[in-house]
Amino acid sequence: MSSDARPDGGDVNLDPAVEPGAPGIFFIICAPSGGGKGTLIRRVLKSVPGLAYSVSWTTRPPRPGETDGVSYYFTTEQDFEQRRDRGEFLEWAVVHGNLYGSSRAVVEKELAAGRDIVLEIDVQGAAAVRQLMGEAVGVMILPPSFEALRDRLLARRTEATGTLALRLSNARGEVARYTEFDYLVLNDEVDRAAKQLAAIVYAERARRARQEWLARRVLATFPEAPPDV
Repeated sequence: MSSDARPDGGDVNLDPAVEPGAPGIFFIICAPSGGGKGTLIRRVLKSVPGLAYSVSWTTRPPRPGETDGVSYYFTTEQDFEQRRDRGEFLEWAVVHGNLYGSSRAVVEKELAAGRDIVLEIDVQGAAAVRQLMGEAVGVMILPPSFEALRDRLLARRTEATGTLALRLSNARGEVARYTEFDYLVLNDEVDRAAKQLAAIVYAERARRARQEWLARRVLATFPEAPPDV
């Protein structure tokens, strides 16, 4: 009999598993503008199975390469405010002059179904969400330095000079709130940082509190009295 087999003939799944009926894990991932959180999240979504993404709403215009309904739901200020007033957002905030909001229905549906979900969000939005949902796991993506962040924003060529200056001005205050997060990932090299972010997801799934049901199931396969050898 292999070490992974059970006396009843079934196999014990030693990989992290989801307890039937248990809610999913809510991951909140933040970074200052230009910190690269979107790139890391896309890589993790491709490499980690069973991970959903909450598409946020925004009134800012799409950047090159962004797709409506995939990157964000791009909408007008009037439509956004109507959705906000109907209570459709888990949280909303004004960031660099634009409105951003997280869909309440999407997040609650995925978590209730036991699926883990990632929310890409700014620092002030993260604070609002964590007040509502204390079980959220917060991850901050850190740039290697201010100079590196500035160079990334300049290379993006998507902001006017005034907007770029505002993003850089706000960046220090955002990074200074790193103490509000459970994990920190330095985005100095994309492959390495993406692997670290994926490792955080797997580590959270493997927490004892989430896997205790599996340990009890395995333990039940052991005889209470010493077996005959």
